[in-house]
Amino acid sequence: MNPSIEINGRKIGVDYSPYIIAELSANHNGHLENAIKIIEEAKKAGADAVKLQTYTADTITLNSSAEEFTIRGGLWNGRTLYDLYKEAQMPWDWHRELFEHARKVDITIFSSPFDNSAVDLLETLNAPAYKIASFEAVDLPLIKYAASTGKPLIISTGMADADEISEAIQAARDGGCKELAILHCVSGYPAPARDYNLRTIQDMIYRHGLVTGLSDHTIDNITAFTSVSMGASVIEKHFTLNRDGGGPDDSFSLEPEELKELCRGAKTAWEALGRVDYGCKSSEVGNVQFRRSLYFVKTMKDGDVITADCIRSVRPGFGVAPKYFDQIIGKKVIGDVALNTPVTFAKIMA
Repeated sequence: MNPSIEINGRKIGVDYSPYIIAELSANHNGHLENAIKIIEEAKKAGADAVKLQTYTADTITLNSSAEEFTIRGGLWNGRTLYDLYKEAQMPWDWHRELFEHARKVDITIFSSPFDNSAVDLLETLNAPAYKIASFEAVDLPLIKYAASTGKPLIISTGMADADEISEAIQAARDGGCKELAILHCVSGYPAPARDYNLRTIQDMIYRHGLVTGLSDHTIDNITAFTSVSMGASVIEKHFTLNRDGGGPDDSFSLEPEELKELCRGAKTAWEALGRVDYGCKSSEVGNVQFRRSLYFVKTMKDGDVITADCIRSVRPGFGVAPKYFDQIIGKKVIGDVALNTPVTFAKIMA
């Protein structure tokens, strides 16, 4: 039996259409109305859930300009961690309104907590699940604390090696988590598709026997669609109203039409996988008659011997199968046979 979990009544696993999470992250860009609009657009696009990030600059890092607190290279080059997270953080007093609005428009909402106080806040809002971000996958006490809520838990594994993934899983189990999923992830922003090595998803499923998915930081949907064929049951992508919005995460996020494409395409990819089936499919039934079969290509009289130039393998398929060609040669016909009529066993002497 394939593993599955359930979030807010939605079953998740390889037996179900991929669970699509729209990651709001910092794409509110400091405006509550943006966050509300992102929730509404995620619902319109067909996403199963929208996810927040619950932290403040003070709960995630230290206010220091020392070199080790300064980003070198990449999208946020030269910025201190504190400065970046101060800009990106979602005010905690927005959370209740966003949770209520998501429930009003009927889309699941949950969040990534970055410390115990964030879990406590989210518990007051009755969050239906928790997501541990890749950078926090090594924070085993945080994982245990989130797991202790008894809610389903999703852990992203970007940068984590095989041992660290096993440790994170064990921490979740030790904390009491019963419903657990893990996401293959590359923590580059954006990340090139060639870094994803999607066959890793199959190995993760084999090693851990858990619902497994993809946290995708590429800038299109091809990697996400391909992951479904590898067994991904969850797909998480950053989502924004406008990729040129100027926020810290906008540039590697999907826009509304792209999220719609992701939701449609992931479901189509999952449907195409189907099951092992060698039988005739519904779309093929009308075409069976146009397969090849044997036809008489000469007029013949009762008792005439069938030679190789008397019959041919042609379309359509109303005669006997071509595999009987050699068996029929040398036999005699029963009754007169007209040109271009199908070969049937009823017309051939045994």
